[in-house]
Amino acid sequence: MFVPGNRERFIQKANGSAADAILLDIEDGVLPNEKAEARKMIAAALAEAKGGPRRYVRVNALTTPWLKPDLEAVIAPGLEGICLTKVTKASDVHETASMIDTLEKQRGLQAGSIRILAAVESARGLMNAVAIADSSPRIVGLMFGAEDYALDLGLGARREKEAAELLFARSTIVNAAAAANVLSIDGVFPNLNDEQGLEADIRQARRLGFTSKSTFNPRQLDMINAIFSPQPDEIEYARKIAAGFREAEARGDASVAVGGQLVDKPILLRALRILEIVDG
Repeated sequence: MFVPGNRERFIQKANGSAADAILLDIEDGVLPNEKAEARKMIAAALAEAKGGPRRYVRVNALTTPWLKPDLEAVIAPGLEGICLTKVTKASDVHETASMIDTLEKQRGLQAGSIRILAAVESARGLMNAVAIADSSPRIVGLMFGAEDYALDLGLGARREKEAAELLFARSTIVNAAAAANVLSIDGVFPNLNDEQGLEADIRQARRLGFTSKSTFNPRQLDMINAIFSPQPDEIEYARKIAAGFREAEARGDASVAVGGQLVDKPILLRALRILEIVDG
């Protein structure tokens, strides 16, 4: 969940939210003349951090004059990683990682401990998504910046229905992240008053294979968490697959029919992944 870095009340509320991670923002959610104050506020919040969601900071792009002071302010104990914005190529990550290397050494942090979530927000970035995902051991995932991507393509200001114009980009992000074995995080759904649209958007993100979804409003968290969690019918079917496969293996068979569907090892592994989430 994105949280304005210059709003202390929002930061405090976010620390107790149901988000898996909060992204304290110094980028688009903060005006240029307020970025210095946001850095101070975020640094103070990180110093006091105890429990709650994982803490990342959304920093400004490498092409701006603000990235260096952003990193200098927030690379400290309490920070798990940064969201590097408007990444267009692997060298953006390399250059940023080098800056983090130096700050980790200066501040006595474990080398490589600060992770990078790379935000892909342009056509150029999308075409380089696999290289970006593979660019550094610090990369924890790719995040889709849908609104900046739409701007880059010259799309309309209003998202329509299932946003078919974004399907290629979203699928590309998912596949690039999967190829590099990192997280894929879908962009925000911007309309706070369209609950049906929000639900459809979240379900589509999950069907496309995203591991997570971002939001800028805590009102959306419950629905995101509910839809991205294994559903009761999925869990029941996964248990049937696991049980049926055990019986098949005892007979010496490499596949089994469950509910009329032939189940082989890849389907079994997907079922076991669901059960691992549910059962721990």
